Amino acid sequence: MTPAFPARFRAAPMLKLRQRPLFLWAGILLVAGDAVFWLMFAAVLSETGLATLDGAVHSFMVDSRSPLPTAILAAVSTVTSPLWLTTIGVAVAVAWAVRKRELWRPAVLVGAMAFAVILLAVVRQDVGRSGPPSSDVLLGPDDALSFPSGHTLGAGVFAFILTYLIVSRSGSRATAVLAFTGAALLTLVVACSRIYLGYHWLTDVVASLGLALGVTGIAVFVDAARHGGRRG
Repeated sequence: MTPAFPARFRAAPMLKLRQRPLFLWAGILLVAGDAVFWLMFAAVLSETGLATLDGAVHSFMVDSRSPLPTAILAAVSTVTSPLWLTTIGVAVAVAWAVRKRELWRPAVLVGAMAFAVILLAVVRQDVGRSGPPSSDVLLGPDDALSFPSGHTLGAGVFAFILTYLIVSRSGSRATAVLAFTGAALLTLVVACSRIYLGYHWLTDVVASLGLALGVTGIAVFVDAARHGGRRG
């Protein structure tokens, strides 16, 4: 008897790019992301490089606070919290699977987000860095370790990988550029919100940007390895 599963779900559409360019982009993202993260890791441990600007950037953000930006960035930070972002990611994946009758791309998105959560926990415990003074925090105390920023990592992974999974099957090159630009801007806004609200140092969010690029590179590689050379 033929299982009902294949009849109800279909494979992901063919990628618009061939495997080789996708593997190249995956490698670029992974190498660039790793380089950014390890530079921040070394800077934090040695208190050199960009880490020397952490205090100055933090003070500038605190001194620049005003009601409207605070309200906007507080809302952004709330929506991109680990709980909310996980809920949104799972909801998007389920809706995608039901509407498109496809499992592969929703599974890539959820799998990448789960991997980012594990990676965040491992790195935080290894580094054990504390955040800025609690007196500078706007939305209440946070006992979580500071390096790297979970909000920034989660937002970057969600935005970049969701964008890739959509535009890699449909849309023109110009559409892809605009979509990835939007994903990058969203991630940067989240990163700025975490510094502005007093929860993270500059190097925390830059390290998370690097990790988000690296995780995106892995997702692109996995997706291309399965669907880059054949239809369906």
